[in-house]
Amino acid sequence: MVATFVKAQSPSNGSADTSAKTIPDTLLFKIQKAQAAITEVNAANKKGYNVAGLRANLKSIADNIKPLQEDFKASKDHIDTKSLQSYSLMLKDAHDQVGVLRNTLIKSNTDLQRMSQEVIDLSSDSLLTVTAKDDAEKKLYQGQLTEIKLKLQDAGKLTGDNLDRVSRLLADVSALDLVINDLQSQTNDLLMRSGQMAFSKEAPYLWSAPLSDAGNQGIAKLISSAFRGQQQILAYFISSTWDKRILTILFAAAFFLWVHVNFKKSLRTRYKRKLGELKFEYLQLFPLLATVIVLFNITPLFEPDAPSLYIEIVQFMLLMAISIHLKNTLPATQLRYWWLIIGLYTAMIVINVVVKSALPLRFCLLGLNVVFVYMGVLMYKNVAIPQFSRRYVKGVLMFFVISNGIALLLNIFGRVSLAKVFGTTGVMGLTQMIGLAVFTQIILDAVELQIKISSCDQGIFSRVSPTRTRAAAKKALSVLAVIIWVMVFLINLSLTAGTFSFLNAILDKTRSFGSIHFTLGNLLFFCIIVYVANQLQKHVPILFGEGSVSYDGQVEHKSSKVALIRLIIIVIGVLLAVTASGLPMDKLTVVLGALGVGIGLGMQNIVNNFVSGIILIFEKPFRIGDFVELADKKGKVKDIGIRSSKLLSPQGSEVIIPNGDLLSGRLVNWTLSHDYVKTELTFKVGTDTNLDILYKLIGDELKKSKQIMSNLPTEILLNSIAAGAIELKVMAWVNNIYIEASFKSDFMFRLIKKLNELEIKVL
Repeated sequence: MVATFVKAQSPSNGSADTSAKTIPDTLLFKIQKAQAAITEVNAANKKGYNVAGLRANLKSIADNIKPLQEDFKASKDHIDTKSLQSYSLMLKDAHDQVGVLRNTLIKSNTDLQRMSQEVIDLSSDSLLTVTAKDDAEKKLYQGQLTEIKLKLQDAGKLTGDNLDRVSRLLADVSALDLVINDLQSQTNDLLMRSGQMAFSKEAPYLWSAPLSDAGNQGIAKLISSAFRGQQQILAYFISSTWDKRILTILFAAAFFLWVHVNFKKSLRTRYKRKLGELKFEYLQLFPLLATVIVLFNITPLFEPDAPSLYIEIVQFMLLMAISIHLKNTLPATQLRYWWLIIGLYTAMIVINVVVKSALPLRFCLLGLNVVFVYMGVLMYKNVAIPQFSRRYVKGVLMFFVISNGIALLLNIFGRVSLAKVFGTTGVMGLTQMIGLAVFTQIILDAVELQIKISSCDQGIFSRVSPTRTRAAAKKALSVLAVIIWVMVFLINLSLTAGTFSFLNAILDKTRSFGSIHFTLGNLLFFCIIVYVANQLQKHVPILFGEGSVSYDGQVEHKSSKVALIRLIIIVIGVLLAVTASGLPMDKLTVVLGALGVGIGLGMQNIVNNFVSGIILIFEKPFRIGDFVELADKKGKVKDIGIRSSKLLSPQGSEVIIPNGDLLSGRLVNWTLSHDYVKTELTFKVGTDTNLDILYKLIGDELKKSKQIMSNLPTEILLNSIAAGAIELKVMAWVNNIYIEASFKSDFMFRLIKKLNELEIKVL
């Protein structure tokens, strides 16, 4: 019966297998493709195309250039060169940002169009549609196909909506790009005209100037549009250079920690006992004010491409920080004069922003120039700044007077933009000098504090001359002050970018010397590396805590690592210098070959001494501080160099000995393994002298001496006998070779007194 059931079922199973095999492979592939497409489209639409974020970015860009449009509309062709240069940078950045947005939207638009077309193709595919004419096998998938159709419709609708939003946003981006291109064209045109007509009359003569600017804008509206444009310039610069600002702040924070740590040490009892009460004009335990002054002074170094208004504001904040200190130190009369300077400086900044061609504002600018000229003449006669040389101070004050005088004349004859530039540059030069003087004093005080703390800790400054350190610090700060002053000068004249481009062009231009090609930049780097390497190898002993050697009773052995480090610095310096010079290796091989010929002909001794110096470093037959003797020269080793070494003789002279002589000559090192030395004295007495008493006397005097080695035996020997005389030799171990002469003198002084008391005559 089971067999009958199996036979009955077999035909139906075979029919099902046959039916499964007859399902078209194309339909299954289409179903899988449709499902994959739906999944991709839904995933892409779910992730979104950040249309809202991109539109917000577009709005931000449009808001950034809106004040520029208003300024162009209000000022027509009367925008100053500084603002035009800032506008050019802002528009370039806006153009780049719009380009990024456009590329992103084009990619998204292309993807959406592709997916939309794919959805349309799948929706219209007849293979995915079930009709009455289709066979029974296809109708088995009717439910799946209907569900796929509905999903394709939803995906197509969502894709179409996204495509519409992206396309609209892309159109808005293109429209804004056209506006930016138009503004760039206007800016470039005005910059070209301003360069060509820098000294041409841009406004009527002062006596012909109108009461209001062209276009009947009104002073209030002109001021408003100008300040919006300047505000946008500042906002753009601040947001685009945040990394440089962080670096400046980190530098100022390092200065704060440096001063705070040293000042905190100086308050400890151990340091107070040595240093006493330290008083500095600007430094204290928490040097916040000094740090702020340092921060504002170094800003031009870290932000050389800053707009002039930014530097003017930084300078104003610097003056206010200095004022906080001066209000408690200056007399009332001088303090009022100081506040007058700040007030006039502020008025100059404000008027320079808004003055165009109208008479009232130009007259105000003229009055400021007159006041500054008068002030400069008075200061030229009376002012002296101790931090800087009198020549530097007089030069800045003369520049201040001349620039304001030129600005006054330019204003009268209608060159308003140049008048603003010259006036601002002169005033900034004066205020910058004041700020740099305070900055220099703060750094000098910090260096002085470091010198005092280091001297107590036996640090690096305890091994150098404080006077030379102070002089070097002041000289370096003077050079830095000049660099910062020139940077501010170039920023005010809008010459920073041009100056850097000019210098880059000079330094990067390829030049030829025969078949050798080089640039001045490479040569400059070569010289700098050689100079730095030379200075480092000279000061290696100081850096590694090995001060100068003196000829005294102290026996201080120092390792030869200094010479080794010098050698390493020289080798690395030479390799870096050659690399920086840009010389090709084949040319360098020729140079080395010529050098080899020179060595073979006349530089054997130099190479011999150089190689001997390297051998001395590793073999270490003597160390710095050892007492050595070579032929007729002896003394204390002061320095082991690469080519020669120095001995400090007992007479105080420095003997320079080539390393080749030290290595090949018969060198005696008295202190290689120990510092004590065996010394001997000889003297003669009469033959009638009682030797037992004399021996005992000599032995007692030797025992009294603290300069001999008590654990090593002393010897008193009968050296020779002559007619009427006996020669004695006394030998003892002196614990320090440098006190041998002192021991002999002291011992013989005491011995002769005893001999005289005993009436023993020395022959």
